[in-house]
Formats: sequence, structure tokens, C-alpha cells
Amino acid sequence: NEEQLVNLVKYVKERDIKYYLIGNGSNLLVKDSGFEGIIIQVYKNFNQFKLEDNVATVGAGVLLTSIANKLYNNELKGFEFASGIPGTLGGAVCMNAGAYGGEIKDCIISAKVIDDEGNIIELSKEELKLGYRTSIVLKEGYIVISAKMEFEKSDKNDIREKMDDYLNRRKTKQPLELPSAGSTFKRPEGYFAGKLIMDAGLKGYSVGGAKVSEKHCGFIVNHNKANATDILKLIEDVQKIVYNKFGVVLETEVRIIG
Repeated sequence: NEEQLVNLVKYVKERDIKYYLIGNGSNLLVKDSGFEGIIIQVYKNFNQFKLEDNVATVGAGVLLTSIANKLYNNELKGFEFASGIPGTLGGAVCMNAGAYGGEIKDCIISAKVIDDEGNIIELSKEELKLGYRTSIVLKEGYIVISAKMEFEKSDKNDIREKMDDYLNRRKTKQPLELPSAGSTFKRPEGYFAGKLIMDAGLKGYSVGGAKVSEKHCGFIVNHNKANATDILKLIEDVQKIVYNKFGVVLETEVRIIG
């Protein structure tokens, strides 16, 4: 619970123990040497969902797909973009998750977090400093406990239609049939990472068991028992080749720890 989480954060900070917080771990790559420290998983215990009129108060451990379905059942629109993202709300706030023109920034009112001193504070939308795949939470290493979000009433069929459309687009265009940590690189300003990688001739390029997806070059997939070293080497190769050809720096969207 919240109190135990606060106590745990204080405990590890006082003893200078390394720690890392995960939700569902869906955009995470752990090095083969492992992570020397404590992994705190805020998932199943932080699963509250409370709806008052058009405002939802949601725990950090709730899956985005589950939130989208609950809002759909209550005829509320504005979260359809997240219906196929395989993460939890905590990670989504931290990274300002987005897809198909929507992002967390569009619907969030505030978030309750544990700051680096172990205090529970509420940050407004402005204080969260939500940008492209970033936030104050990410920069300062805060821990999201819950968030308040506001939505609009809409026709249930319209909401379903949009959700189905996005899910179909994901299935058609993304390599969901193979393991991956999601979209590997952030979108560089003025470009699309997948297109740059494809134009660099790297479609299907592989290192060990890791491969640039032939379905969507923005994804690195595990096609044959890849380890983290294979994936990291492939990321490095892609970054180097794209930079040499186009002068564009590809930053990883995947979180790498260890």
C-alpha cells in the first residue's frame, strides 16, 4: 500500500540502495548482467478505479487497456488511443504515453506521486511538465501512485469504433506476434524512426536472435532466443548507421536498466 511504498523508498534511500520502479515492465530491457538492487513493482495492489461524473481517479497499477474498457462501458471518450498500449497508468504518466494523435497530457488533471524525499504530493498537469515521452516524474525519479483524468460523454458505438480501428491498425502494422519491448526509438523531430531505419536499408537486419522487424522497422523483435546483449548491439548498430546516413540521432524509447 501507499504507506509501505513510502517506507520502502525511505529505507532504500537512507541506505543508498539502488532501486527501479516498474509497472507491467512492457517497455523495459534488462541487461544480461541483471540489476543489482531492488525492483519495486507497483502493479496489482495499486488497482483502484473510481469514477465521479466525468472524472476518473485511477491507481498507477491499472492496465491502460482496462481503463479504456471501463471508460467505454461508462460512455466516456478520450482514452481510445491507449486501448492497445500494454502498460500501466503509472508508466504512461511517467512517459506521457501516446498513440494515434492522443496522449496522457490530453486527459490528465493531476497525479499523486512520492517525491525523492519520500513525501506524497499531488502535482497538477502543469507541474507534471508532460512532453514527448517525458515528464517531471521521469526526470526527478518520482513514483506515481494514482492520477485523476477527465473525459467527455460520447456515443458508445463511436467509442467502440475508434478503439477497434486503433487495435486493427496495431495488429496490421506492428509485430505483435513476436516478443518486443514496444517501439524501440523515440520519434526524432521532423522524422519517423521506422522510416529512417527502413531507408537506411536495415529492414530485417539482425544481430544474434534480435532483428529489426520487417513489419515495422521501429520495432526490434526477439525472433530467435535473443539475449539483451544482442538487442543492445542491434540498437547501437541501427543508431550508428542511421546517423552516418542521415545525420539524425535516434534516442531509445525503451528503458534500459542493469
